[in-house]
Amino acid sequence: MPDAGHPGGAPDRGRSTTAGVLMGVGLAAFVDEVVFHQLLHWHHFYDRSTLAAGLVSDGLLHAFGWIAVVTGLFLFADLQRRAATSARRVVAGVLLGWGGFQLFDGVVHHKLLRVHQIRYGVDVLPYDVAWLLAGAAGLAVGAVLLARAGRRAQP
Repeated sequence: MPDAGHPGGAPDRGRSTTAGVLMGVGLAAFVDEVVFHQLLHWHHFYDRSTLAAGLVSDGLLHAFGWIAVVTGLFLFADLQRRAATSARRVVAGVLLGWGGFQLFDGVVHHKLLRVHQIRYGVDVLPYDVAWLLAGAAGLAVGAVLLARAGRRAQP
């Protein structure tokens, strides 16, 4: 049975998921960089040095995010060209990538490595909880969608 997001033959499930994950990671990095680093000025990617080092680290995060998005879009375009896209898996991948980025950033960067906190000069617990719950929600919804896409693909 073909994937509902793919009316033709068999979709490329793995590549569809990978394209979505890359786009999700890149979009999460982009939103983090623009909203929390540039607009709100809450932190830089690396806050344990000078302002100049923080700005350079922000630029590297921004470049990483765009490279992930562009790579994901190239994979997606190739899937579309070959009529091999599994739309459900792309969407699931975006949520998995976004949620995974949030959780990795919140746990590894904020707590384990302490390269930055979400915010300074305030009680960070509510911010940490919101950040981690948002990431866990994205990861959970993406995992459910991916599991459902897998069940629908079974003969």
